Amino acid sequence: MKAPRELKVKPIRNGTVIDHITANKALNVLKILGLPSKEAAVTIAMNVKSSEMGTKDIVKVEGRELESREVDKIALIAPKATINIVREYEIIEKGKVTLLNHVNGILICPNPNCITNTNEPVKSKFNIIDTGPLMLRCYYCERIMNNQDIEEQFK
Repeated sequence: MKAPRELKVKPIRNGTVIDHITANKALNVLKILGLPSKEAAVTIAMNVKSSEMGTKDIVKVEGRELESREVDKIALIAPKATINIVREYEIIEKGKVTLLNHVNGILICPNPNCITNTNEPVKSKFNIIDTGPLMLRCYYCERIMNNQDIEEQFK
């Protein structure tokens, strides 16, 4: 019987590796980043074994570094994710996503009567009331958003 071949994912020269994504959330991360696109090669690994998390997802994006707003969005669906910036095949910067106390202008309040859903020039603002599982409260109408409500906005 032949020994199975080990397949390896090609390292990226320049770009971003998003690791420790909550299992089965990689496709949501791609949507947040507006990927796939013709400009960036993307590698996805889903349900990979992890000693820390049990299973996790990984996304590699060639030729692109993330903006802080994108990282803030990723933190909402993958609060344990790490962001690695790669240049010339070397990791030059490592960081973890962090949830801020407030989430401004990223989510839409699910309350159709909220002032943020009218013609008024008011951006949404949510206060984080719990991180495990994630729960947010609208600053204006006090509607509570749970993890499922948040994920629906990134599908």
